[in-house]
Amino acid sequence: MNIKRKLSFGSYKEYVQKKMPKSKTFLDCIKAFFVGGAICTVGQGIRNLAMNVFKMDKEGAGAVTSITMIFLGALFTGIGIYDVLGNFAGAGSIVPITGFANSIVSPALEFKREGYVLGVGAKLFAIAGPVIVYGVCSSIFVGLVYYILLALGLRI
Repeated sequence: MNIKRKLSFGSYKEYVQKKMPKSKTFLDCIKAFFVGGAICTVGQGIRNLAMNVFKMDKEGAGAVTSITMIFLGALFTGIGIYDVLGNFAGAGSIVPITGFANSIVSPALEFKREGYVLGVGAKLFAIAGPVIVYGVCSSIFVGLVYYILLALGLRI
């Protein structure tokens, strides 16, 4: 075997095509659609329960739904169910609000052996931190623009 032999672009491309796993994009999309839809259906069920059984208004039912779904996402991450769901469904499990809870809890669980302060506290927002910072900064910017427009007498 000649180590210095150079592969031409065409032969390397053929080699990569042979070694690359075949994509199952259609099947992955179907799984993501149904799992994401099931998560959203559970959330809608919680919202309907809050509004119809507990007679909450829309805002209260929305808050209860968000809190419950975040709790369930964190709980299922903690007991290992969300990882299995994520491996099966891919993006279908990370799009709803439970995916956000998973992105916060996963690094905390991974680094808990390093202690509560340097492990959990430092790594808790490793993935979700930039999302939170972006959301807070965006809301401040929009609030300032809104305030300026109101100060100029423009009605929005």
